[in-house]
Amino acid sequence: MLLAIDRFPEDPEPAGGKLLSEEPTIHPTCRIHKSQVGSWTALGPHTTLSEATFGDYSYTAGHVSIIYADIGKFCSIANSCRINPGNHPQWRVTQHHSTYRRIQYGFDTVNDEAFFDWRREHRCTIGHDVWIGHGAIIMPGVRIGTGAVIGSGAVVTKDVGPYEVAVGVAAAVIKKRFPDDVIEKLLAIAWWDWDRPTLEARFKDLLDVPSFLEKYSQ
Repeated sequence: MLLAIDRFPEDPEPAGGKLLSEEPTIHPTCRIHKSQVGSWTALGPHTTLSEATFGDYSYTAGHVSIIYADIGKFCSIANSCRINPGNHPQWRVTQHHSTYRRIQYGFDTVNDEAFFDWRREHRCTIGHDVWIGHGAIIMPGVRIGTGAVIGSGAVVTKDVGPYEVAVGVAAAVIKKRFPDDVIEKLLAIAWWDWDRPTLEARFKDLLDVPSFLEKYSQ
């Protein structure tokens, strides 16, 4: 279940250490604008969400910036990650943001809203059960498949497939977590879409791949 949230809290009290629940756990230092946050989620200190969706059970460790992006369920986003950093208009004489934030600089009475719409068109899409390591950057328009791993400090400029592991600058895929037949079966089972009672009943099965596939793969 996604809840529409738009808040700019100022209270510095910590939110860490609390038991999670259907209501999102959001550190008071977070800034959230026109975003939706799922159940059993945790947003760490100084996380910002802007025009984004954040799926059930996903979390950020802190100092994470996410804009114009859709984050799946059960995602693990480490400290200091940036998802969809702002592009600049390289095709103009100057790429400085005064060309689109015109009011701020006194160049016009309106901003260049068409430019911001162009940014919105390049959303990032993160699948389910994705682990994004410390300090990674996911560039505009990139899609990361379910089950993928993004190494610490990686700069991801191209799409990463399901269960692929990508590292480096620019990030390159170095391996897959599982053989293709296992990946196909996991994607077909789609355990991340199980409801809460089913997850609770089958939780221990998530700990072992062979027995999990034997039990739930058709």
